[in-house]
Amino acid sequence: MAEQAKRTKWAWVLGTFFGAGLMKPGPGTYGSVAAMLLWLAAAHLLHPSPLQLAVGTAVAALLGTLTGIPASSIVERESGREDPQHVVLDEAVGQWIALIAIPADWPHAVISLLLFRLFDILKPPPARQLDQMHGGAGIMLDDVAAGVYALIVAQVLLHWTRF
Repeated sequence: MAEQAKRTKWAWVLGTFFGAGLMKPGPGTYGSVAAMLLWLAAAHLLHPSPLQLAVGTAVAALLGTLTGIPASSIVERESGREDPQHVVLDEAVGQWIALIAIPADWPHAVISLLLFRLFDILKPPPARQLDQMHGGAGIMLDDVAAGVYALIVAQVLLHWTRF
């Protein structure tokens, strides 16, 4: 119980993306899937235009990044682990970036999810270098880069293959 008292509640709620990061195995995948499902739910419940959905998704990713850097730093410090696996807000943000300008349906969302997870695991430059930064910036920014890579590849696929 003493461990619980040391936790900064808002940082842990955001950092674990409302508990998705506490699921096992593969908490990062759970964070990405939760972000994708939240995006799909918003798209189908709110019925935004494609432009409104893209702008809303970009704003969510930006706000997630801006709050995620301090939240991740706090959770990292309080858990005593560098880049703890249970911090998955970075995966949620990267997934949202990958979903910007993607049609709001299951096939496109799943392809976006797979692309993001691929780039998150492979960490092509500069994602790998960003991952080596310390604190919340390092935790968050490598996934931002992976999200950008996934977004670019998804846009190329949409344009050239009409997937």
